[in-house]
Amino acid sequence: MSRGRVHMPRCAIAGVEATVAETAHSFPRHSHDRFGVGVIVSGGHRSASGRGVVEARANDAIMVNPGEVHDGSPLDERGRAWRMLYFEPSMLGGVVCELGGVAAEEIELTQPVARDPLLKVLFERLFAVSVEAQFVPDDLVREEALLGLLGYLVRRHATMHTRASSVDALGPIARAKARIDDDPSSALTLADLAADSGLSRFQLLRGFAHEMGLPPHAYRMQRRVGLARQLIARGVPLVDAAAAAGFSDQSHMTRAFVRLLGVTPASYAAAVR
Repeated sequence: MSRGRVHMPRCAIAGVEATVAETAHSFPRHSHDRFGVGVIVSGGHRSASGRGVVEARANDAIMVNPGEVHDGSPLDERGRAWRMLYFEPSMLGGVVCELGGVAAEEIELTQPVARDPLLKVLFERLFAVSVEAQFVPDDLVREEALLGLLGYLVRRHATMHTRASSVDALGPIARAKARIDDDPSSALTLADLAADSGLSRFQLLRGFAHEMGLPPHAYRMQRRVGLARQLIARGVPLVDAAAAAGFSDQSHMTRAFVRLLGVTPASYAAAVR
């Protein structure tokens, strides 16, 4: 495939976003704010994260956690095709509560790649009734498919952890991260972040990249894209969303979207509005 295509079709379930891709595009290191579950349709995909380098091929299930920094590239020039569903973290948390009666502070999908035929079947069923439906299914059909997939993920492909109780407990890098998270549109400098963290600029730059998997500038760009996505989903015009998220102009925002997500802001707006 030459250039390929990444498309975000509408999903009929609130809190879920869908992606359909057939491309040879290589994605830089980035993370998502949702749990992602998908299936490789054809070709092969290579991804590197803190859990090492993994390869996925046709019919493999692929999974990613919120905040997990990773990249993505094809195994060869032919590219690859895949489909993904991205779930708000609270959706898996709710399933954990229903299954076990207790709230999990942190849920982690344990395998970036799995050859699991049942997981593939459950994913494809949910995708069919929420994205590809040729008719309007009963809400009960979608709900059953959603709980079927999420319940299986929690039981077979997830673990629960205890999370640190405060930002301060995580140290100076967490304070720098929180500063960016609080206002990603701000024109922060390394000196600003270092002062908040009690570190030198060199310590901050080195420590941030080590703990977060991305340097501060790349992390802020990702957060700006995330903020723009929220604004666009609320119906904010693209030019206004670009300005509010800290981009120099709409073209700057478009380049960031294509680089990180593979889609333009206009395509994203069509999927979520």
